[in-house]
Amino acid sequence: MTIFHRICKFTRCGWILSFSLGTILLLSSCSGLTTTPVKKPEEPVSVFTGKPGGTKLSDFGKKDQSSNGLPVNALLWRAALDIASFVPLDDVDTFGGSIVTEWHQPKETPNQRLKLTMFVVGRELRSDAITVRAYIQNRLGTEWVDAGRDGALGRKLEDLVLTRARELRAATTAETVN
Repeated sequence: MTIFHRICKFTRCGWILSFSLGTILLLSSCSGLTTTPVKKPEEPVSVFTGKPGGTKLSDFGKKDQSSNGLPVNALLWRAALDIASFVPLDDVDTFGGSIVTEWHQPKETPNQRLKLTMFVVGRELRSDAITVRAYIQNRLGTEWVDAGRDGALGRKLEDLVLTRARELRAATTAETVN
């Protein structure tokens, strides 16, 4: 073998060796980068529906059941909004559980107007978890004068909210069964 062949062989090996070393250096410099996978917060799944937003089985029996959901019963809340929808809403506080309507003047009683305040105060679907107050004003000339609260109308509206909440619960249960 001539010296020329030996130099070419050495040079060829040199290129291969240089390329291999360069590749190894490049790849080893990437290995110093660390990435941490983004963890999604574990969202509880409903025991009854299997949909996100429920209570985990392991949370039953614990005293502190803080949740990111509504602090009030969602069915009562939706039902209260449905029942109050015939009157324009003035203020809605989801986390406080209160709904306040504007004054509403029914066509049947042009000299009287009505304002509702609804309070959803519990997390369970119970009759004491909803309070409705109906305020009445009467027209005297061009002025509106407070006539106080109508307790009977408030109780009727509470019953309507409870009935609507039960209908919503029945519809939700029927969806999960089918």
